Amino acid sequence: MRVTTGRVEDGKIVVVEGPPLEEGIEVTITAPEGDETFELCEEDEAEILAAIDQAERGEFVNSEEVLRKLRPRG
Repeated sequence: MRVTTGRVEDGKIVVVEGPPLEEGIEVTITAPEGDETFELCEEDEAEILAAIDQAERGEFVNSEEVLRKLRPRG
């Protein structure tokens, strides 16, 4: 998993921080509405940053594996 920053140009998302995303990759987009913001306590922020570091090291379960485990056997 990679977290990056982008902006919309001509209706398309353009990565503005870090290397470009691979062509055809599926992304999840969240966009603030108006002056909407959120704040995290120090513990929550540390937990999110640790999870991002873990994912960047490849220590995660991909969606195919999760779905395979959720499917009923038999």
